[in-house]
Parts: sequence; C-alpha cells; structure tokens
Amino acid sequence: ALTLPAALSAELRALAGRHGATLFMTMLAGWAALLARLGGQDDIVVGTPVANRQRREVEDVIGFFVNTLALRVRLHDDPSVSELLQQVAHTALDAYAHQDLPFEQVVEALQPVRSMSHSPLFQTMLTWNNAPAGALLLPGLQLAALPAEQLSAQFDLALTLADDGVVIGGHIDYATDLFEHASVERIAGHFQTLLAAMTADPRQRVGALALLTPDQRHQLLTGFNASGADYPRDQLLHQAFEAQAATRPDAIALVCEGHSLSYGQLNRRANQLAHHLLARGVRPDDRVAVCLERGLELVAALLAILKAGAAYMPLDPAYPAERIAHMLADSAPAAVLTQRSLLQAAAPLRTETATPQLVCIDDPAIGASAPAHDPAPDALGLRAGHLAYLIYTSGSTGLPKGVMIEHRNACNMVAWARDHFTPAQLARTLFCTSINFDLAVYEMFVPLSAGGTLVIARDILDDTLELDGVTHINTVPSTIATLAGRGRIPASVRSINLAGEALKRELVETLFASTEVEQVANLYGPSETTTYSTWIAMHRDHGFQPYIGRPLANTQVYLLDSRLAPVPLGVAGELYIGGAGVARGYLNRPQLTAERFIADPFSDDPDARLYKTGDLGRYAADGNIEYLGRNDFQVKLRGFRIELGEIESALAACDGVREAVVAAREDQPGDQRLVAYLLAHQGATLDAARLRAALAATLPGYMVPAAFVTLAAYPRTPNGKLDRIALPAPDHSAVATRTYAAPQGPDETVLATIWAELLGLERIGRHDHFFELGGHSLLALQLMSRIREQCEVTIPLRSLFDAPVFHQFSATVTAAQIARFADHDIDSLSQKLDGLSETQLLALLSEGFSNE
Repeated sequence: ALTLPAALSAELRALAGRHGATLFMTMLAGWAALLARLGGQDDIVVGTPVANRQRREVEDVIGFFVNTLALRVRLHDDPSVSELLQQVAHTALDAYAHQDLPFEQVVEALQPVRSMSHSPLFQTMLTWNNAPAGALLLPGLQLAALPAEQLSAQFDLALTLADDGVVIGGHIDYATDLFEHASVERIAGHFQTLLAAMTADPRQRVGALALLTPDQRHQLLTGFNASGADYPRDQLLHQAFEAQAATRPDAIALVCEGHSLSYGQLNRRANQLAHHLLARGVRPDDRVAVCLERGLELVAALLAILKAGAAYMPLDPAYPAERIAHMLADSAPAAVLTQRSLLQAAAPLRTETATPQLVCIDDPAIGASAPAHDPAPDALGLRAGHLAYLIYTSGSTGLPKGVMIEHRNACNMVAWARDHFTPAQLARTLFCTSINFDLAVYEMFVPLSAGGTLVIARDILDDTLELDGVTHINTVPSTIATLAGRGRIPASVRSINLAGEALKRELVETLFASTEVEQVANLYGPSETTTYSTWIAMHRDHGFQPYIGRPLANTQVYLLDSRLAPVPLGVAGELYIGGAGVARGYLNRPQLTAERFIADPFSDDPDARLYKTGDLGRYAADGNIEYLGRNDFQVKLRGFRIELGEIESALAACDGVREAVVAAREDQPGDQRLVAYLLAHQGATLDAARLRAALAATLPGYMVPAAFVTLAAYPRTPNGKLDRIALPAPDHSAVATRTYAAPQGPDETVLATIWAELLGLERIGRHDHFFELGGHSLLALQLMSRIREQCEVTIPLRSLFDAPVFHQFSATVTAAQIARFADHDIDSLSQKLDGLSETQLLALLSEGFSNE
C-alpha cells in the first residue's frame, strides 16, 4: 500500500491548481519523472485507462467502455517541474480528445517491437480512481466489497491511486519475475520523496529532484563506505621490505628457476644499485625506465629505483616504436635499466628527442663498489607523496597516458592486503604478471612486506614451471582457467585473486570442486586508483557471488548520476572512486587530469578528489556492487536504448571469449542490428548458437547480437585504437545456423526464399531458427506480410514465436492454408468433386481451389 501524508497530498493539490493541471496529471508527471530517473531514460510512455463515457448517450448504458491511452512524457532537456506539468497537461488533453480510438488500433498502426515478455508501447500503468465510492445499497441486502484475487500482473509496474479528499493513496502491482517486494517498497518511497521535492520548488529540474531520504543518502555515501582503517601514511613502498630484511635476513625472498635470493641478499643488491643511481644524479620524482627480463634482477632493480627516490616506469621493447617514442618523450626518464641480453632491443630507446642513460644492471662493474646500506630517505628528501611508479595505460586519443602513483597510494593497498591475507596465504606467492600491468604491484610488494617468498614465473603457462608449494596466485581469470584445465593448480594453493576480466560462475565452481583452494577473490580497480578498489572473497560454503564487492580500506566508491548525486539501490550509476588510492593524475596531461580527477563533493577535505571511472554499476541491498560495463558507447535500436558495454561484459563472461566488441550495423537499409566481434582464447572455437544461447539467458532479446564474428585480431587505426569502421560485415557463418537440411516440397521452398530474402542469407535449412539467424520483431512483421501476399493466408505474429524453427513454422503455415476451407460446406464440396472427371480433377489440383 502507498499512502501519502495529508500535508503532502494537500501540497500536491495546490501544485496542480497553480499550474492549471488536474491531480492525475500531477501524479503522472511525478510517476514519469521517477521512472526516468530510475531507468536512466528520457522518453517515458505510461498507460492509463479511461472510462470512455464522455458521450451523453452512453452515460446510463450498462457495459464495459474502458479504453487505454498511451501517454508519452519526454524529458530530453531535463525540464523543470513547472515545464513538465505543462507538457503532461497538454499531452493528456490531446489524448483525451482522441480517447475513442481503440488502443488495439493504435498498436496496429504503430507496429511496435513485439515481445512475449512485455506489453507493447508501455510496460507501466497509472490508474487514477476518481469515481466516488458510494455505499452499495440494494433492498433487503447487506453488501460489502471483496478484494479481487489477482494471480498475475498485467504490466511490469502498475500504480493505482485515488484521492479521498484527505490523503492520496493506493498500491503498486508488479511482476514478481522482475521485482522483489523490497524493491517495490523502495520505489514507493522514492516516489513519495520525489513528490515532496516537486512541491517544495517547482523551479527545480527533474534531474535534480531528490529521490533519497536523508537516511538512505547516508547509507549510500557513508554506510557502504565505512572503510576507514589505520595504515602507515608516511611510509614508503619499499620500507616494509627493508624491515623484513632487517629482522629476517636469511629468509628466502625470491625463487626463480632453481635460483634464490634471501631477504638480506636482495636488499644488498637493491641498495648497491640504488646508490649507483644516486651517483648518476637520480632524484625524488625522477622517472627510471625498466626494460628487463623477468627474474631475480627485475625485483632488485625495482626496489633500487624506489630506494633512490625515483619512480619506476615499465617499458616493453616489444611495443610499437611509435608507442615507445611517445612514452620516452612524455616521461623523460633519467635512466633506463636494462641488461646485456636486451642491449640490442634497448638500443632504440635512445632517440634524438630522448637520451636517457642506459644502465646494464648485470654489468659486474655496476654497483660493485657502491655502499650496501639502505639509502636514508630523509637525506634524499624522499616523502610518501613522491612518485613510486608511472604506468602507461591506453588513452581515448590513441596515445597512452602515464598514471602517476605515489608511495602513500600503494602503501594503503599493501596495508589492506596484509590485514586481509594471512602470512600462510602469502607464504609463497606466484609472481606471474608483467610489470607493465599494475596487478604486479600487488604480487611483488604485498608478499615482500609480509616476509613471504616470491616464486617468479617467466611464463605461467609453461608446463615445466615448478608450482609445488605455491600458496597464493594473483592473476586474470583466463589464466587461472587455463591452469585449472591442465590440472596445474597445486594442492598447496590456498587463495586465488582474480581481476582484470569478467569472472564466471563456472570458473569459481570448478576451482572449488577440483582444487584445494579455500578462497577465491574477485577484485576490481583501475590503474588510476592503485590496482584494486573493491573486492569480494568467496569461500566454499557460500560459493560464487556475482559482484565486484565493496571498497578496500580507506577507499570510497560512489555510484552517481550525471549531477554527481548518489543513485538509489539497484539503479545504474557511474563509479567514482575516492580515498587513499587515488593517483596524483596523468603525467603532462593537466586538462585530462582535471576532467577525470574531480573534487570530492562528499568530503570535508578540500584536497580530496574522486576518479571518474567511466564504469557503470549498481548497488545490491547489502552494499555489494554489481559491475554493468562501460558507459562509453550507447545505441538506440528499434526503440530500445542499449549500452553496448553491458553486452560486451556479458560476452566476456562466455567460455572461450577473450575479448568482445559489439557494434550496431545497418548493412541493409532499414535493418539495423547488433553484431558481436570476438577474439577467442587460444585453442577455443566460438560457436554462434552457443554464444546466443548464453546471452539469451542473461540479456533481453533485443540486446542479443544478430551475428557473431570471430576475428584473429581487431583492426586498428595507425595510432593503435580500435578501428570500428574497418570491422567487417558479417557473412552467413556469423549467424547461428544449424545442421543444414534442404527444404522439402514447393511450399517449403517458397517459404525458405522469403526467409532468406528477409534475413539476407543465401539459404535456409529446415532446422534453422528465425531469431538465431538474426530475425527480430520488425522482420517478423514483414514476414507475416510476405506470407499473406505470396501464400494467400493470414497467420498471427505469435505463431512465429511459438514455432521459430523453419520446418515447424512451415507446418503452421500449411495448417493455416488448409484451415481456409473450414468454412466450406464439406458435403457440397464433396458432391462437386464426385461429379468431376479425372481430367477435371487434375486441372483443379494444378490450379488450386482459389476459383471455386
């Protein structure tokens, strides 16, 4: 039940009166505004019933005259409440002027996208009961109203309201397949809050109207971000390692292909190289590029750079020359650390515009006579606010951008990990991620800060790699899936961290079923907020959780709308991340930094900032966040607004899919459709039918691509960006065809030709599925029209939904053709046939019965 307070009801009546609107129009404006805000839409259609008794001659006639009006409310320019009321009043009056037109005729004229899952034109109804509910009086009888039992909802949401003169009240019916009771209660609460905001100031824009009560707002902004924890705010990233080296110098720090270094040995090597860099003039906040093979010396080099006060910058000599040149010119490193085996590859790193010092760390002369003690940070002027590393990520302009991470950023992440992972879990951690990706920051510095051993893997998928004894793995889901498939996860592994890709339920269930792993964690975070920002740990007793979790320590994650206001539970919003992990910004990109790193409107600290991720998510009731994809690309297809990122996210969760890009194409005029372009994991074969079935289980039909194209690689522009224009048009292999069986007989041949022409295919088999071939509701309507013209029979649209496989649908058409004669007098027809000669019968069969 929904009952508005008497005071609010009175204010709504007054608001309506001031704007020359009825109370119904005012409630319709509020309901449409709420739906727009909750659904992220700006074009809302609401159905409403009308008595349709405006003519005097039917006022006293007993009968059912009710008609349905579809009222369209447009909020494209974010109107004020006053403007919205004026628009709604005008729309409603126009609709009332045509209320005699049956709703069925409106649907037939518009031919909207049809679906068995929802009604056409609108999915939400607003009923306003304004007829007086007088007492029921009949002579000699006592009458009482009984509530009608309604077992199913006719619409997704149906709001029924009435005004008794004191309060406005009613109820909301809802489809239980789509909404939980608690969700509908929240919707009712948001509606009341929004109505109160409308009455408080009609000059407000609809997008600024409050939806949340103070308690709800506090829960979203503060309750779900109660992540405060102590951590060494003034510590440097390498100092926890130095503490371990001082107290446990003989403990093994690194293991790689049969070689090892103790903490004491590793610290000594790092110190000598650090002093060598200092002697070369390296200072705090300088950048030092790293071009090294994965091994013991790599870790020593990274520690040395940090100890010298500089920031390390990973550099891969396999990168395209243009990318390397940009990174060097942009970062201006003071030196490049490399090794003799890579000198030839590293030579191009010195260009006319960038001439960093090349330092071969495996040169015996390097650091041999240098001091072995820890450089003193105070003497260097090194503070936690100086840079620890610079990592380049792809940019929207095609040029990579350097993300600047300070020591205090990384130290917060390390401190969080030490609080949530036990020494036993971190005892032997696999170091398998390239330092070009920030997952490596966790893999290196978390175990070394806790006294654990790094097991360095040059290639994690090398079957000769010794993994026995590894207790902790931090990698991407596709890698762990490959290891699990090969039976390469040793019994010693107790915990696995997964990040960087969509995590599938099947993978988590496989890990728990086939290994001794006790905990699988799903982690999320952009490089701009220091590796990880949210996480959720899954254990055997609870199983898979479809979330990216909750914030790490000293991290705030907000889901906000375009006005930077928190969105309600269950509503999609953009992820903004604040707290101790937020990077300094992008090197030499002040404008981009200002765009993506904004002032934190929810913090009392004037220096606090939020990172605008461009990712979409929504809150579950317990505060866990569900990831919904990117907000970069949005299309409108057959009336539906579609976030391509959501489809891409769902595809990425499918078995065998390494990467997914979805585009809207119009290869045939008037037929726009979604096409998925996929890269497969090594050895995987992607099947369009299976992919379509997997997506159909989680996405509405209009979001399932019509075609699936597997590519060896994506086309790229000269600057490395995805070239969407060059994505190829799909051919017949891109649709979900089935084992081919030729159509049988002339009737099936004719029908197959119609299908092929509509679907743009060369041939149709008896087992092919209309919708799997890329068919949709609009094409279905065209199919019915073609059948009516060529087969001289009319069949309902639903028949295609009931029998979408070709041979089944063909049988439906044949049955309809036979049924044309059901109205004939069979006896009379039989007598006529008996009087015909054999020649006449053959002629009749060849010509058909159309002239009889």
